Amino acid sequence: MRSKLRVKNRLMNEINVVPYIDVMLVLLVIFMVTAPMMNPGQVDLPSLGKSSTPALAPMEVIIRKDNSLALRDHSKSEREMRVSRDELIAILKARTGNKVEQAVVISADKSVRYEEVINVMDVLQSQNIQKIGLLTQAKGK
Repeated sequence: MRSKLRVKNRLMNEINVVPYIDVMLVLLVIFMVTAPMMNPGQVDLPSLGKSSTPALAPMEVIIRKDNSLALRDHSKSEREMRVSRDELIAILKARTGNKVEQAVVISADKSVRYEEVINVMDVLQSQNIQKIGLLTQAKGK
């Protein structure tokens, strides 16, 4: 009699996964049927005609080996003019005015100390010039 009681009270240690598989197959069929019917989101992008203001040619500040400065305005001419730091500030104030989008590129000789380049960048930022870049040369040249 004891043996019959033991068999009845014994816990089942297996999980019946058949109902879970059935549910997953039903969900898979539902997704497969409804996926082609769904419309992907359409985004209507604004169109743009010709820009009303042309892009400004960058001004180039040149730092030579002897730490002298030169300025080249690519919008006016390709000619360099030697300037001091104070003259550079005055010219930048006069030429950029309120043009926040005016780009200035620093072209420094590779033997110039990093500190001098940072000082010129500081001067440019003090004049509220937002777009400052460094001019480099391709490795093969």
